[in-house]
Amino acid sequence: MPIPIVNSIASWFLKKRFHQIELFLKYPVEVQEELLHNLLLKAKTTEIGIQYDFGSIKSYREFTERVPITTYEENEARIERARRGESNIFWPKPIKWFAKSSGTTNAKSKFIPVSQESLENCHYAASKDLLCMYLNNNPDSQLFLGKGLRLGGSKELYEENGTVFGDLSAILIDNMPFWAEFSSTPSNEISLMANWEVKMQAIVNETIKENVTSLAGVPSWMLVLLNNVMESTGAKDLFEIWPNLEVYFHGGVSFEPYLDQYRKLLPRDDFKYYEIYNASEGFFAIQDQNHSNDLLLMLDYGIFYEFIPMSTYGTPEQKVIPLSEVEKDENYAIVISTNAGLWRYKIGDTVRFTSVSPYRIRVTGRTKHHINVFGEELIIENAETALRKVSKLTQTEIVDYTVAPIFMKGREKGAHEWIIEFKTPPKDFETFTMLLDKSLQEVNSDYEAKRFNNTTLNAPKVHCGREKLFYDWLKKNNKLGGQHKVPRLSNSREYIEELLSLNN
Repeated sequence: MPIPIVNSIASWFLKKRFHQIELFLKYPVEVQEELLHNLLLKAKTTEIGIQYDFGSIKSYREFTERVPITTYEENEARIERARRGESNIFWPKPIKWFAKSSGTTNAKSKFIPVSQESLENCHYAASKDLLCMYLNNNPDSQLFLGKGLRLGGSKELYEENGTVFGDLSAILIDNMPFWAEFSSTPSNEISLMANWEVKMQAIVNETIKENVTSLAGVPSWMLVLLNNVMESTGAKDLFEIWPNLEVYFHGGVSFEPYLDQYRKLLPRDDFKYYEIYNASEGFFAIQDQNHSNDLLLMLDYGIFYEFIPMSTYGTPEQKVIPLSEVEKDENYAIVISTNAGLWRYKIGDTVRFTSVSPYRIRVTGRTKHHINVFGEELIIENAETALRKVSKLTQTEIVDYTVAPIFMKGREKGAHEWIIEFKTPPKDFETFTMLLDKSLQEVNSDYEAKRFNNTTLNAPKVHCGREKLFYDWLKKNNKLGGQHKVPRLSNSREYIEELLSLNN
């Protein structure tokens, strides 16, 4: 089909969707309230709906008074029953799919329910909205002229008791409509290969022959693939291989540490980067503007949002607020109730609102991925802002990193211990460490206070990681590819001790 016709058909669908998006932009609180009412109505005859009498809940206040905030561990028994084939436990329709997610802090696997409604009305709806926003902002796009290179799940799907589990990306690929498969590369067969290293070369061999116009995947693993493409072809940049490449849709981890490396591979000023925010539990936000780090919170995907200010998180004074009460520049933990039967569920992510009209966010980290051993409240956003600044000043390139506390012993002060794998290491390691410490103080006043005159914290200790250190650590822990991530910040020394051992 000629491209002008394809773009015209796409534009017709997209304009139709924009009316719905405009509705939640104009009436965000009302859309969320109606969504909550519909979720409760739909699930009122389920086991959990009967337990909390969903049918009689008439307001958000009643919802909060009756239904407790929960974690995966508190939902695990019910989820396991659903995985064994029981239905009508937390959602009225049988749930066939479960997204396996070990996260970064738990060795134990989690199995997140994925209902048919969440597949269609959340995950796939978001994919269409992403294209909708991109094409609306770039009317001259030739996206449909070629194919999208997607880098997804590295594991196969497994069936037990009539239910299926695997990486979320593998579930999405397996249920993908035929038109989406036709416009994507590599093939489903290669995408779902279990052996990451074999799969990587197979992707390279297949995709270098295609007319790739877009990329989609987690930045860390996509970078590994693209470097393999460069190595296999000997090209000076990716446009030699794919001249019509115009956009990279990315999510899963912060893009900050990787941006400079991508710009070297994609040296065009008009190349676009579009960020998404999704997880096994749902698709939450999409970049809706060119050249912006802000993500529009999507309010009509069957997800009802609540937020816990991180200033009260985990304390006796912890409070939970609806969307209408959030404030700009505050750090919040996200709580969701969804069309897959998760009720007031803490997903473990933290966000900061950059706008409340409309509601736009930036992902700042994980509730478990921060360091607050000494009252310094260091979050991932702080670490990556500081690293980006120091990398520019010292002309270094960073592959991966992790940070842990050095605990106080006797009269010895505490400190932070970093292990950083560089693609281009600093010429003067002492200067790099000094600048990193200074930059962290500039972006985090609590850290600055603890560092003042070494009151509580000594200067950070930074190790240079050997080549492929983090790759080898992930491989050793059976976490290559897919959605697996390196734990950036931790209040324990578990990860850093393993990495230091491997580094030596």
